[in-house]
Amino acid sequence: MKPIPVFIGYDPREAIAFHVCANSIIRHASQPVAIIPVALNLFQDYTETHTDGSNHFIYTRFLIPYLMDFTGYAIFIDGDMILKDDIIKLWELQHVDKDVIVVKHDYRTKMSKKYLNNPNEDYPRKNWSSVILWNCGSYPNRRLTPEYVQQATGADLHRFTWIDDNRVGELPAVWNWLPDEYGPNQDAKLLHYTLGTPCFYEFANAPMSNEWHKERTLTEHCEQRIPDERLAFFKQT
Repeated sequence: MKPIPVFIGYDPREAIAFHVCANSIIRHASQPVAIIPVALNLFQDYTETHTDGSNHFIYTRFLIPYLMDFTGYAIFIDGDMILKDDIIKLWELQHVDKDVIVVKHDYRTKMSKKYLNNPNEDYPRKNWSSVILWNCGSYPNRRLTPEYVQQATGADLHRFTWIDDNRVGELPAVWNWLPDEYGPNQDAKLLHYTLGTPCFYEFANAPMSNEWHKERTLTEHCEQRIPDERLAFFKQT
C-alpha cells in the first residue's frame, strides 16, 4: 500500500497552522499518508520572482506535478485548513479525464483585508487552487516546470489557464468549506479559514474556530508522567 502524497502549504508566519492541519489529517486517515510541506526554503531549483501574494506557497503549489516527476496523483491543501473526515475519501474522487479537481467557489468576500492586513480582492475562480486533487501525469500539467511557474502570472496559474475548462473537475463544496465566508456547516469535511487561521487573534472567534482550537489542543497534547527529579528542576526554575 503506497502512502497518499499530501502537500500542505507552509508559511513560517503561521507555522502552527501547518502542524494543526497535519495532525487533523493523521487523526482521521485510514491509510498511510506522506505529508510534505510546501515551504519556500525547500525549493532548490526554483527562485520566487513574484512580488504579490498573501502567503509563501502561493506559487510553489503549482510545482507539485514537477515534484511528483509528472506521475500519479497528489493532493495539495493550504495550511490554514483542518480535516474533519478521512482524506482517503478525497483521494478516491480522482478522475482520469481531469487534470485537476477542485471546489469551484463562486462568491464575493466579506472582507477587503485578511490576516496580516493582506489585500483580499475578488477575482474569477477565487480559492479554486486552495484544494487541488492533481493528476500529475496528465499531459497539460507537464508544462508546470519551475521556469514556467516563475514566468506565469498569478491569474494564469490560479485560474488554470493552461488546462481546457472541461478538464477542470469539480469537488463537492464540503471538501473546501469556508466557514468565515459561508458560515458554519457541521457536514463540512474540510474547513478552510481563508480570511485568517484562528491562531491570529483577530480571527480567534471566527465561525467554527472552536474546531480549529480543539485540533490545536490535540496537536499539542503530550501524555507523560514527569519524573520526580525533573519536576523538582522545573519548580526551581
